[in-house]
Amino acid sequence: MAFGDVKTPQGLKELNNFLADNSYISGYTPSKADLSVFEALGKAPSADNVNVARWYRHIASFEASERAAWGGAPLPQLAGGKPTVAAPAKPAADDDDDVDLFGSDEEEDAEAERIKQERVAAYAAKKSKKPALIAKSSVLLDVKPWDDETDMKEMENNVRTIEMDGLLWGASKLVPVGYGINKLQIMCVIEDDKVSIDLLQEKIEEFEDFVQSVDIAAFNKI
Repeated sequence: MAFGDVKTPQGLKELNNFLADNSYISGYTPSKADLSVFEALGKAPSADNVNVARWYRHIASFEASERAAWGGAPLPQLAGGKPTVAAPAKPAADDDDDVDLFGSDEEEDAEAERIKQERVAAYAAKKSKKPALIAKSSVLLDVKPWDDETDMKEMENNVRTIEMDGLLWGASKLVPVGYGINKLQIMCVIEDDKVSIDLLQEKIEEFEDFVQSVDIAAFNKI
């Protein structure tokens, strides 16, 4: 890397030129070097420095906890406002056996994999805290009596005595069906995983002194 104090126009320009060919300050994944420059800038640069602006938005998209977990070495010289320059290359050793051509890539790959695993774990932990969605349905039942002499109030009272985990009774009304006979329309909300509508119908029909039949008038997912 070769750029000066990023708080100066010249240093910012040099950083913009550097990021034209590089995605990150060091290596191929976000690192503490990126965090050092990010904190040194302090705020988003002007749109004139398009490469720095792109890089800044990308680094800012990570949460503070994610940035804190980045590896690599920071750039302490930024804190003092001194120019950041590339370190002089060491002369190649005469013995080619001493040159590690692949060690750097392997270290970067391992660091990238570690960061990836940390982000996956953080996402899984965040997702696990979300409450599970409970599937519910709104059901309108038609409860038909035997004849016009059936005590509809008592029939409703019997129906509402049915208690099941995940069952909530709602409003009701009497609806004329002819010849002086009314049917009971009653609303209920059920949790789909806990309440079987077929079983509920059977329980209502067990009040055979009052109930002739039970039909589903409406069934809607909530």
